[in-house]
Amino acid sequence: MEKTLHKWYEESFGKDYLLIYRHRDRRQAEKEVFRMMEWLKLPSQGKILDLCCGMGRHAMSLARAGYRVTGVDLSSELLQEARASDPNELVNWVECDMRALPESKMFKERFDAVVNLFTSFGYFEEDSEQLTVLRQIHKALKPGGRFIIDYMNAEYTTDHLVPFSERVEEGNLISETRRILSGFVMKEIVVQGSNHLTRRYSERVKLYGPEKLEDMLKKVGLTLDIIYGNYDGQHYDKRHSPRMIMVGHRKESVG
Repeated sequence: MEKTLHKWYEESFGKDYLLIYRHRDRRQAEKEVFRMMEWLKLPSQGKILDLCCGMGRHAMSLARAGYRVTGVDLSSELLQEARASDPNELVNWVECDMRALPESKMFKERFDAVVNLFTSFGYFEEDSEQLTVLRQIHKALKPGGRFIIDYMNAEYTTDHLVPFSERVEEGNLISETRRILSGFVMKEIVVQGSNHLTRRYSERVKLYGPEKLEDMLKKVGLTLDIIYGNYDGQHYDKRHSPRMIMVGHRKESVG
């Protein structure tokens, strides 16, 4: 059980992740990137860090839009997929934990913006570990640099949680069981292949409200400017917005 609680993110982001989340397409990523460009207002050729870039959909869209992009992820398999989609090497792909960016000059106050998308936050049991991630964002940003953290909206997620669903993808039966336990959204995923072999995965993400997240951001020297409820730019509503997309900037120094 300990392995599931603390290391699920080391097991779940492999080849089956590409199957389970294959509905996330590049056209949608391009639409989201277009909106992010409006929010970030970056200079031409600005440097962007995509923290937890996964298979690279958003990183590639940002690079094609003319930005200099670095994509970071812990999963070697997802990064392999990302590199395969980038034959011209538009993006600098780096394998590492989001809690510990490389100790090199290229990651210290080098980026005009850091983006952390599609609930790639809240993976860890303790708030202190989430704060470590936010400190890495602060470290990577230039003073005054911008950030976007795209997170699930806690109240909406609680109200609209689907306890069970299943579907077929490429001949594989995918079953997903969801529940909320001790302040976390827990998802158990079972993939049954055509050969009847079964693979099981867990996902576990902490529920945070906007007040708690803003407090955590302040603690590390990040300022929250606005929260959007979706990528259409609608105003955030605690009960009705599906997403909690936080846009802000790094302060000049930590007070």
